Amino acid sequence: MDAMIQLIHVSKFYDRRAAVSDVTFEIEKGEFVLLMGPSGAGKSTLLRMLIGAEQPDEGQIFVQGRNVTKLKQSEVPYLRRKVGSVFQDFRLLPKKSVFENVALPLIVQGSSTVDIRRKVTEALRAVGVEHKKDQSPNSLSAGEQQRVCIARAIVNGPIVLLADEPTGNLDPERTGEIIELFKLINARGTTVIVATHDPHVMTQVNRRVMTLMQGVMVPEQRVGV
Repeated sequence: MDAMIQLIHVSKFYDRRAAVSDVTFEIEKGEFVLLMGPSGAGKSTLLRMLIGAEQPDEGQIFVQGRNVTKLKQSEVPYLRRKVGSVFQDFRLLPKKSVFENVALPLIVQGSSTVDIRRKVTEALRAVGVEHKKDQSPNSLSAGEQQRVCIARAIVNGPIVLLADEPTGNLDPERTGEIIELFKLINARGTTVIVATHDPHVMTQVNRRVMTLMQGVMVPEQRVGV
């Protein structure tokens, strides 16, 4: 199987309503894909299924050839080391420093102190906030907090990066900066999927666009400048 991500007739229901309905697609290694659609279209549900936080009611999901729908609960953390996630609401711990927030995934998996220091420093440097490492997340701007979230998502060197409405709390200038950061991460070989309802993001990313409307995937398009 050559695809990095493959969904085959995937559906997810809540109270008999289809949040995602019969979705099939493939994403190749190294692609940058925009997942567009209005709020409630099923974008977040789809991304949550990719990291094993939700299970589809129908269909199968493969990440790097491995069937995510067949994983045991004990295997999900290993999947999440390969698939980094960035959320709109940041989910940073206010009582921990920027460095400590980014280090959390490494601490959980039992990395050595030396590895943690090296990898966190590299991740913070990659997103341009290494100089903020000792500060509290609450002292940062929204754009800086999102950069810290991205550093936390890439600190493990994931093969896939998922971003769910990552620019929803940002102004247009900060939005542009974050999108450029995702492009840089993608250029290093990481497969990137950005879910957004913001049409301005499409003008900044000349990449493949997939659109969900009421849980249904509509014909694909390619837009940008």
